[in-house]
Amino acid sequence: MPIEVPASLALADIGDALCVQSVSAPSHAPEWAGWLEEIGFLPGEPVRVMARGVPGADPLVVRVGESTFALRRAEAECVKVGRAEAAQ
Repeated sequence: MPIEVPASLALADIGDALCVQSVSAPSHAPEWAGWLEEIGFLPGEPVRVMARGVPGADPLVVRVGESTFALRRAEAECVKVGRAEAAQ
């Protein structure tokens, strides 16, 4: 049975080994795509959710490559992901 892949980083389970597929931005904040790419959210980069804030699971602690960031769920929703094996 295939393992379900979350549509975005915001929906990923803690610890899932994923890779960045693409980055987009909402119309109200088009600068988010460039900002996320500048800090390392580039296609093919390994990414995983390390922790979620309490309450409400916001923000997310996210590791991309060798860096760790806190992202709001709305920002993490901009990062489309796939299984890490797909990038190899």
